[in-house]
Amino acid sequence: MTRPLLAVDARDPAAVLAALRVALAGGPAVAPRIDGHVPEDLPSTVPQSVALVIETSGSTGRPKRVALSADAVLAGAAAADQSLAGPGQWLLALPTHYIAGVNVLVRSIASGTEPVMLASGHIDPVDFVGAVARLEHPIRYTSFVPAQLAALLDAAEAEPAVAAALARFSAVLVGGQATPAPLIARARAVGVAIVRTYGSSETSGGCVYDGVPVGRTRVEIVDGQIELSGPSLADGYLDDPARTEAAFSTRGGVRWYRTGDTGAIDVDGAVSVTGRLDDVIVSGGEKVSLGLVERLVRERPGLETAVVVRASHPRWGEVPVVVTTGREPDLAELRAAIGARAGRAAAPDRVVVVAESPTLPSGKPDRRALERLVAP
Repeated sequence: MTRPLLAVDARDPAAVLAALRVALAGGPAVAPRIDGHVPEDLPSTVPQSVALVIETSGSTGRPKRVALSADAVLAGAAAADQSLAGPGQWLLALPTHYIAGVNVLVRSIASGTEPVMLASGHIDPVDFVGAVARLEHPIRYTSFVPAQLAALLDAAEAEPAVAAALARFSAVLVGGQATPAPLIARARAVGVAIVRTYGSSETSGGCVYDGVPVGRTRVEIVDGQIELSGPSLADGYLDDPARTEAAFSTRGGVRWYRTGDTGAIDVDGAVSVTGRLDDVIVSGGEKVSLGLVERLVRERPGLETAVVVRASHPRWGEVPVVVTTGREPDLAELRAAIGARAGRAAAPDRVVVVAESPTLPSGKPDRRALERLVAP
């Protein structure tokens, strides 16, 4: 059994919302697109179980089409409600071809509330304050990527109305990339109810909140890699059985998704992400996790949104390079601070300052573009 697959221009979030309502009720499945272009290889039909197709490139790989059932995305919505303050009204500030943006719409549908919609991408503080004022439900949520939160916190320093608007939310979900600890602390210091989320398109979005699995999500560490299980898992990748087999497995009758992230679970069951399996470089014969270096760099003042990428080096093979849009830090001081915590090989080789850092449509850093930018 199949059903039609409808491509919808995600620049019109109201159209995506309307199509999702139909898809979740059993109508044509939805494939939100970054624009009006429909690839020739996008199928016209999908298996009956598929309600939503999210195309994602992650931060480095070739595009994937993640096939999600209505049961999966609604299970994710129910788990979120259970872990937060219950059903509420959402402010949409993320693109709706991106799983976190789609989730705002799905959770609105599941809650029976109408989302208030902002233009995705850069947030204008005045528009943000006005949009928050239109939220009518006593329980209010929104979801940001770290760069959006940082921009609003910057604005809040000069405009009390922005700080007051942020504080009105029952929860502000932040994910999409590693969120710097100083940014979290800064938000909480002005009364923002921040919730750090972890997940991906393959898990119907965030399924771990502040390190705690939500709903029936289960987490295991297998050979250092985080694996996730639960009712919100995707069916797989559309028309790509090899990739599906590589990413999903079954153990003891339970289906698991191999995230490609490295991490750990502490004695209290809290999950922490330490990096990517594919972000390890060998510098001067020593293994260096770029994810760890980036996390430590982002703890430095003024570098909260910096990105660390690899670059070739004639002596060391590969080295970490910091890319930032802020003021250039003292390199010797930065190298000493990072080297003291992560080892000499982890010390950044250099800092590259750019006017604007390239991003993917999801808002994540475009690491491939950044690697090309810093290439010697």
